[in-house]
Amino acid sequence: QGQAAGRGTRSIRVVASPLELLRSTDFAAMTAPERAAAARFLATLRWSPGLRRSRRFERSGHGALDMRATLARSRRWLGEPLELVRRTPRHKRRPLVLLLDVSGSMDTYTRLLLHLAHTLTRGWGRVEAFTFGTRLTRVTRQMRHRRADAALAGIAHAVADWSGGTRVGEALHQFNRRWSRRVLGRGAVVLLCTDGWERGDVAQLGSEARALQRASYRLVWLNPLAGTRDYAPEAAGARALAAATDDHLPANTIDGLLAIAALLGQAGRG
Repeated sequence: QGQAAGRGTRSIRVVASPLELLRSTDFAAMTAPERAAAARFLATLRWSPGLRRSRRFERSGHGALDMRATLARSRRWLGEPLELVRRTPRHKRRPLVLLLDVSGSMDTYTRLLLHLAHTLTRGWGRVEAFTFGTRLTRVTRQMRHRRADAALAGIAHAVADWSGGTRVGEALHQFNRRWSRRVLGRGAVVLLCTDGWERGDVAQLGSEARALQRASYRLVWLNPLAGTRDYAPEAAGARALAAATDDHLPANTIDGLLAIAALLGQAGRG
């Protein structure tokens, strides 16, 4: 009986899945296969910056009274308003603008953040994407490619300042002067992905970041360094960005990106 009892006893080991182990791992500490697994996971996420009210209306059974449509409908009954027509504002997808730092200090995080940008572009649609190091480059067209590896290859070919220096203030100045009115005029949420290391004029960085914040519906700073232990924005550029942005969030782990996805869903709805 003792042998039978021994044969019937099983030891159960609870082992976390590789993805669960990677969720809290810093992207810089991952191996190449682990980064590939993280990129595949990011491709499965569904992001939604929310909807915005448009200036157009649609018929509704519980909205405000549409007097013009009601009077037009009353012609069927010799001017008697026997049927009340109501309307509510239409809702459209809120635009999303991505500004991605591709300088040398962001090199370990850039590729996964570009995978994130590709997922947003493919899933949400209304996305404008730009990279910057020492200059600003629009990569929206490359991001629309169906395959992420092809999209990133096209971006690498188009971006001339990859893994170089960082002049965030100058890049934001170029964006505010050339692109702001074109892509921010419909209540866009802006994701600024950078570590905040500024080699240019810090005063210019502060003024351009404040101008960008005023022009956008919400300006969210995604900072990979913010998720590291004992981090504080002590550098002059980081302090200038922290003072000008609506949110300052870590973007160095999968869990951090999941928290950003949850915030977007709330921020886009006000």
